[in-house]
Amino acid sequence: MKKNMGNADRVIRVILAVVVVGLYYSGILTGTWAVVLLIIAGIFFLTSLIGYCPLYAPFGLSTCARRHA
Repeated sequence: MKKNMGNADRVIRVILAVVVVGLYYSGILTGTWAVVLLIIAGIFFLTSLIGYCPLYAPFGLSTCARRHA
């Protein structure tokens, strides 16, 4: 898999995931929405670790910085 996520995209996803987990464990997020958001947060965290977002691929999107030679 070729990386298609830039550093800013990865950092934003990790921050969002941490915020969702924090809101869940503090009791602010509860119920079905909490579970849905935790699943999304997990996906955000995993995709930021590997630097590849499968939803970007079909659309040809990439947030990686382009390097010009």
